[in-house]
Amino acid sequence: MKGQRAQKVVHGGTAIRAMKETGAPVLDFSASINPYPPQLDLQFLPGDFSHYPDDTYSDLKAMIARTMGRSPDEVCVGNGSIEVLRTFCLAMLSPGDRVAVTLPTFGEYEMSASLAGASLSGTGDVKVRFLCNPNNPTGHLLPRNHVCNLLEECEREGSILFLDEAFIEISDDPSQSLAPLRHPSLFVLRSLTKSFAIPGIRFGYGIGHPEIVRELEAFRPPWNVNTLAEKAAMEAFSRYDELEVSRRQIRQEREWLVQALSNLPVVIEPSRVNFLLVHTERDVTGLCRKLLSKGILVRDCHSFGLPKAIRVAVRKREENERLVDALWACMH
Repeated sequence: MKGQRAQKVVHGGTAIRAMKETGAPVLDFSASINPYPPQLDLQFLPGDFSHYPDDTYSDLKAMIARTMGRSPDEVCVGNGSIEVLRTFCLAMLSPGDRVAVTLPTFGEYEMSASLAGASLSGTGDVKVRFLCNPNNPTGHLLPRNHVCNLLEECEREGSILFLDEAFIEISDDPSQSLAPLRHPSLFVLRSLTKSFAIPGIRFGYGIGHPEIVRELEAFRPPWNVNTLAEKAAMEAFSRYDELEVSRRQIRQEREWLVQALSNLPVVIEPSRVNFLLVHTERDVTGLCRKLLSKGILVRDCHSFGLPKAIRVAVRKREENERLVDALWACMH
C-alpha cells in the first residue's frame, strides 16, 4: 500500500460520534467490552504526571510476565493492541513479503501488513500468518491443539504465527490460550482494556520470543504507554483472577440473549465470547439506521464482507432487553 492512499479500517465503538450526530443518548452494542469487569481502584495524583514514564516499563512487563508465566524480555507493551500490531508489522515485514489471513476477521491485519509493504497471499510462501482466536466477528474459539498444529506448520514453512487473543480472557475457556507457550515462531497479542472495560486508556501488550520482542522494541515509539495507562494496567493485572466471575456472567447473559433473539428472522453464529454475529435476510444498512434512531448502536458488518450481518455485544440484562425489543420493532 506504500505509494497509495491508505483507507482506515472501520471499527466499532463509535458511540461518542453517534451521540454527537444524533444529539441523543446511545446504547453501544458495537464495542465488545466486558459488561461485568472487576472493579479497579484507580487513583491518580498530580505528582504522577511530573515525570516521563520509565521507557523500559520494567515493572509493568514484570507483572505481565508473572501473570502469563513468561519472562519480562518476552513482553512488549503498546498504546492499544493495534499499536503493537502495527509495530510488529513494521519490524517483521518488508516490501514484497506475503502474509496469510483467514476471512472474515479483524481488518487491521491486512491494513498493518500493507502499511509495511506486504500483501495478502492465497497460497505459497508467507512470512506471517495472522489468526484471531476467538475470532472477530464470528466469536468462534479454536481449540488449543488446532492452533498448535497451525504453529507447527508455520515452523516448517519458516513463517511466524501472529495470534490475536484480544478476547480470550473473557471467552468461555481461556485455557485454550497459547500465551504461556514459548516458541520462536509464535507471537501472541492481547488487549487488556476489553477485559477490564477501560478502552479509553488504550493499552495492549504482546508476548513472544525475546528476539522478536527486541525487534519490536527498536520500532516502538518512546514512552508510548502513558502514566495513566501504565498505572491502570498494573492495577488490572493485580485483579486478573477476578475475570473468572466476568466469564461466568457473560456466558449466562449470552445464552439468554441467543434464546431471546431466536424468535427473530436471524441466524446467530455459535459464539464463545461476549459478542454475537447475527445474520439477517437482507442488507443491514437500513436496519442499523433504524436501530440508531431508537438509541441502539450495533456493528454494521459490511467492512467484514458480511453486508447482511450485524455484530452485537453481550451487555447486562436490562440493556440486552432493550436491544431485543428494538430489533423486534425494526424487523417487523
